[in-house]
Parts: sequence; C-alpha cells; structure tokens
Amino acid sequence: MGKGVVFALAAAAGLTVANIYYNQPMLGLMERDLAGRAVTYVPTATQLGYAAGLLVLVPLGDLVERKRLIVMQCLALTFALALVALAPSAGLVLAASLGVGLLASVAQQIVPFAANLAPDEKRGAVVGTVMAGLLCGILLSRTLAGFVAGMFGWREMFWLAVPLALATAGLMALMLPRSRPQATGMTYGGLLASLWGLWREFPALRRATYIQCCQFGVFSVFWTILALRLQEPQFGLGPEAAGLFGVLGAAGVLAAPIAGRIADRRGPGRVIVLASVLTLVSWLVFAVWQSIAGLVVGVLALDFAVQASQVSNQSIIYALRPEARSRINTVYMAIMFLAGAASSGAATAVWHGWGWSGVSALGIGISALGLALQGLGRRTTR
Repeated sequence: MGKGVVFALAAAAGLTVANIYYNQPMLGLMERDLAGRAVTYVPTATQLGYAAGLLVLVPLGDLVERKRLIVMQCLALTFALALVALAPSAGLVLAASLGVGLLASVAQQIVPFAANLAPDEKRGAVVGTVMAGLLCGILLSRTLAGFVAGMFGWREMFWLAVPLALATAGLMALMLPRSRPQATGMTYGGLLASLWGLWREFPALRRATYIQCCQFGVFSVFWTILALRLQEPQFGLGPEAAGLFGVLGAAGVLAAPIAGRIADRRGPGRVIVLASVLTLVSWLVFAVWQSIAGLVVGVLALDFAVQASQVSNQSIIYALRPEARSRINTVYMAIMFLAGAASSGAATAVWHGWGWSGVSALGIGISALGLALQGLGRRTTR
C-alpha cells in the first residue's frame, strides 16, 4: 500500500463526504429562494439518507469487489447532485437531498477499505490520514459552498459538485487495487442480518458507538445552525462567513493523524476521554462567549475533539473482527448518523423556539451525556 493510494483514498473520502455538507452554509439562501421553513430541514434529510446508505449499501463492501462498488456509487452520486440543482421546490430538494446522502455513504466504503489495505502496525496512522482527508471534505465543503453560493447562488454549488463527483470516480478507477470479497458464502440478506449479531457480540462496539453519537450530535448541532446564527442582526453575515468557519474548523485535521498514532502506541481510551472533556468545554464557550471570537475559539476546540474521538473509536472497532470491518463500520456509522440527523432536527426546532441560548443548552446537555457515558463505560469494564 503506497503513499499514493493512501492519499487517493483520503482525497476521495473528502470529496464524497463533502456532498452532505454543502447545504449547511447555504441554508439562509435556500430558505429565501424556496420560501419556507421546510428547507431548513435539508441537513436532516441528507444525514438520514446517509444513515440509510450506511445500512443498505456499506455492508456490500464485505460481499462484492470494493473498487467497482466505490466507482459505481460515485457515478450514481453525480445524478443525485444534478437532481438537487434542478429541483424547483423545497419538497423536491428534500427528496433529492435524501438521495445525495444515500449515495455519499461511499465515503464509508473507503475508510474500511483503507483499514484492510494497511498493515496491522500502521492501521491507526493510515486510518487517521484517510480520516484527515474526510474531515477536510466535511469542513472545507462549507467554505467552498459559502463562497460559491454567495457569488453565484446555491444551485450553482450543486452543479459544481457534479464534475467533482465524476472526477472522484475516475481517481478511484485509476488508483485503487482490486479487492477480494471477505464475506464469501453469505447472501446480502444474511449480511444485513449479521449486523444485529455484531452489535450484540461486541460491548466495545456499543460503547464506541454511544460515545461517538454524542460527539457527532453536538458537531451536527453547531454546523446546522451556524449559518442561521451568523445572519442574525447581531452579526449580519452571509454564507461566505459561514464558509470561512470551515477553514477554522479544518484545524481539526491535525487531530486525526495524531490521534491515530497515539492509538497505535498507547491505546485510544485516554484520547477519547480528553476529547469528551474538550467537547463540553467548547459548548460552554459558545454559551458564555456570544461573539465572533467565542465562535472561533469554540469551533477550533469542537472540531479537534470530535475528530480525535472519531479516529480513536474507529481504531477500537476495526480491531474487533477484521473480516467484518465493513459491517462493523456500518453499525457504528449508521447509528452515529442517525444521532446526527436527530440532533440536526432537534437543533432546528430549538433554534426556531429558543434561539442560540436554547441551541447552546442542547449542545451542553449532549456533551455532558457523552462524558457521563465515559465514566459509566469504564466502571462497567472494570
């Protein structure tokens, strides 16, 4: 596994996952253009589609040849993106966004493929590098979308995403080695049925999933509401400003490879605890320091913590059963994105009812729950 393949996987992970986050800095523009609050639930619809893709598409990585699966899914993603760009109403944008989320789950075909290709002693570092690429896609997608939407419009951003998805398909076709299916002798139905068995078999999988649900939940709360927060009279800022926060949050890219190396050398548990504490601190900053400076400091801490926790938890679950990595990743990521979708929906509802104070209280509550789960899990393990 050469460095070229690792960086190609990192780039593809970022380019594909970016598609589920383009909408967030553009929500204000989309709401004005499509005339209705329903469009503010586009992030929720996209994340629900992503969770569905994790459940029904990602397990195929254990059953069929991965290179072909990744390329075909990237090609299908281009059509879903074009449908969003063409959709004339909020309802159709919501439906097409569900499809984008479903097909963008190809990012989670890429991460376990990288884990399979890596040698055991370097798996944490390789997964950390690929996750750093994925994080760049998550955060810089908002920067790109904010500037494109501010200058040209939100539909133009989705039209730009179409050739990017096509280019990703070409990159994967060129760079990836062919794989050998690992769940030989299983049917697709049996593959899906085995997910429940994996969930019951591994307490470490359950604990990692619950903790990361809280981490990703507060991450989704912040990024879902940020554009709406910045356009309030207190700030009066547009999608470009929301996009710039993606550049700041990209500092979290540093956390992924660092956390992966620490997990390889010293174990991931300590990193996860520290990340949970830092997440709670970030939301206390958002609640108390209600200015642009407070948002900047808070987002740096939040993104660093969430990504450090993510990589550390993945280093735990990928070691549980190597021949079932795609299915284990399915269980972990599907539940995590359901939590993210629920958190996005809750944040939108709280925003309309109680504003930023209510959103801050929601973030603090979820962060505190994640920290409490850490202590409960440690006692249960002992």
